[in-house]
Amino acid sequence: MKLKHEFVVREIAGETLLVPVGTATLSLNGMLVLNECGKYLWDRIPDAGSEEDLINALLAEYEVNRQTAAQDVAEFLESLRKLGII
Repeated sequence: MKLKHEFVVREIAGETLLVPVGTATLSLNGMLVLNECGKYLWDRIPDAGSEEDLINALLAEYEVNRQTAAQDVAEFLESLRKLGII
């Protein structure tokens, strides 16, 4: 999976923020807040070959059933797609 924009991850006041840098600042105004699961997925996107890889990563890390993991991954990726991040 390929990220289209560059972001810097920052921890501020207990929140994980994605801050756009470079040309990403031209198309994305503001920062994105990630919850724990979103941060976990974000860190794995560059090495993930598919959505299934991310689902399997969630299953290995969290006590969650496949259906919930698949739904969480699909929603997260859809949000990134809508923003043009992936």
